[in-house]
Amino acid sequence: MKRVGTALLLFLLWIAPLGAVEPDEILADPALEARARALSMGLRCLVCQNQSIDDSNAPLARDLRILLRERLTAGDNDQQAVDYIVARYGDFVLLRPRFTAETWILWIGPFVLLLVGGTFLLMRRRNNKEDAVERSLDPQEQADLERLLDRR
Repeated sequence: MKRVGTALLLFLLWIAPLGAVEPDEILADPALEARARALSMGLRCLVCQNQSIDDSNAPLARDLRILLRERLTAGDNDQQAVDYIVARYGDFVLLRPRFTAETWILWIGPFVLLLVGGTFLLMRRRNNKEDAVERSLDPQEQADLERLLDRR
């Protein structure tokens, strides 16, 4: 039983890198195929949205994989091939958006929110400490307190 489990694990590890790429999509040139695989891992499936086109079985992801391989076989370098796809589908197709005027909030926003939230918590903590400082009662307040306690 242990051998069957090991064999199954090895089989799953063997097929895991294959992703959703179909055999008819694979290029004959291993170097070109490796470039296509590396690039397709950085492109988002527009249907699945949280998967790369390399991992997705969606028909649109297949079309994007084929388009990417066509651009690479046509002689485009990596940047040109990705730029061609981005020009057709927009920056959303990139799993890691570029730092541009339109996407700066994606990159800087979390740090700004963290800074604002931290400042808010720090100020609130200071205010709570100031409120928690005990002060002694003046004679009038002390007399009122004793009178209230004596009524019980």
